[in-house]
Amino acid sequence: MSEEPSTLYAKLLGETASITWTELQPFFARGALLWVEPTLDLIEVAQAVAENDAAKVSTWLGTGEVGKVAEARALELVERDPTLWAVVVAPWVLVQDRAPAL
Repeated sequence: MSEEPSTLYAKLLGETASITWTELQPFFARGALLWVEPTLDLIEVAQAVAENDAAKVSTWLGTGEVGKVAEARALELVERDPTLWAVVVAPWVLVQDRAPAL
């Protein structure tokens, strides 16, 4: 890949951090969490959301690769309390489980 990462991609990458589910629960309660499946690049998704790239985001929403955190997933996350990767693209917090499921 010879392309340089975009400035926004680099900015979002620098703002990505690990966080526990416990710390994310208030955002879940407000409906502000978007789950990103591990098959996707969290930063690429965040960039598409930030740039209002409706085509990409709609595709991911349609396939279920991106979406609001469902209650069933939230309950599973409460039990495991994994460390997740997160990045803020207001008003959303995009989260991804980077650990392989056991």
